[in-house]
Amino acid sequence: MTKKILILPGDYIGPEILGEAVKVLETLKRGGADIAWTFGHLGGAAYDAEGHPYPPSTQKAAREADAILLGAVGGPKYDELPRELRPERGLLGIRKDLNLFANLRPARVYEELADSSSLKKEFIAGLDILILRELTGDIYFGQPRGRRKNADGHDEGFDTMHYSRPEVERIARVAFEAARKRSKRVCSVDKENVLDTSRFWREVVVQVHKEYPDVELSHMYVDNAAMQLVKKPKQFDVIVTGNIFGDILSDEASMLAGSIGMLPSASLDANNKGMYEPIHGSAPDIAGQNKANPLATILSVGMMFKYSFNRPEVSDRIENAVKKVLQQGHRTGDIAMKGEKIIGTREMGDAVVAALG
Repeated sequence: MTKKILILPGDYIGPEILGEAVKVLETLKRGGADIAWTFGHLGGAAYDAEGHPYPPSTQKAAREADAILLGAVGGPKYDELPRELRPERGLLGIRKDLNLFANLRPARVYEELADSSSLKKEFIAGLDILILRELTGDIYFGQPRGRRKNADGHDEGFDTMHYSRPEVERIARVAFEAARKRSKRVCSVDKENVLDTSRFWREVVVQVHKEYPDVELSHMYVDNAAMQLVKKPKQFDVIVTGNIFGDILSDEASMLAGSIGMLPSASLDANNKGMYEPIHGSAPDIAGQNKANPLATILSVGMMFKYSFNRPEVSDRIENAVKKVLQQGHRTGDIAMKGEKIIGTREMGDAVVAALG
């Protein structure tokens, strides 16, 4: 059965990096992959075209698709819009609408890029971490939220952090199941010494762990986890954490790999329908200049075949192609060392296509 992909280029560099991903999809289709795709709008592009960052046409297409491939959303052009119409509300909206609660962010250091990391090579060589971020709860979605006058008459802003038992249980199970296929170690990150929400999170994770006695479970406060990621990153295998902590830690982990332009992600529902995207933003400063690194987006296509289409051999093929182009010395500006030749977005996409054969 043909797998239906919805492609949402988004804003600024989004269309550029998605263009290179489409080249990969075209190559795979010519090679026999039973896939088809359509295009839609999300974020600022959706506001420009239809007046809303997650318009009804995109909602319909996203619900009907087997997987979604996203570029990046947001940028200064939209900073003055009301909060409910900003591009980021489209991203949060599609996650919530499709119940994409499990965000998988692998942080893997390619041998060829070990010198590009901000840490010494001996600390990150061979690094392979999987960060499991709960994606549809926590302070990003909690109610009530807003602005008001406090008891002293001063203006204040407020947000609500909370998690329910089912929300914590399901992301914990995803983490333990993932660990079983890796090194069987899970570190749950929270702020249990300060936050009631984190205390509850830890209690539920401990209870779910009883179902997985073969997996080692540890706990770490988020501030310590942030430090340990740059101090001794290879101590981690699978990290599971809430929405806001996962947002911050996964961006930090991206720099261990040399560039945020190298990290793909998958956001999955309970049936492995997913939205796939690079974890970087829309990079308005380099948009339209053929400078963006498309490899995280191309690797996100690999994750799509692995998780939503159950075609791990295609995922391996894409990863091997990326590794090959790095071995050949191809570099965009973000991963180039001094003296290395820099190529553009389109040229990097062409190199991956050539490596796919």
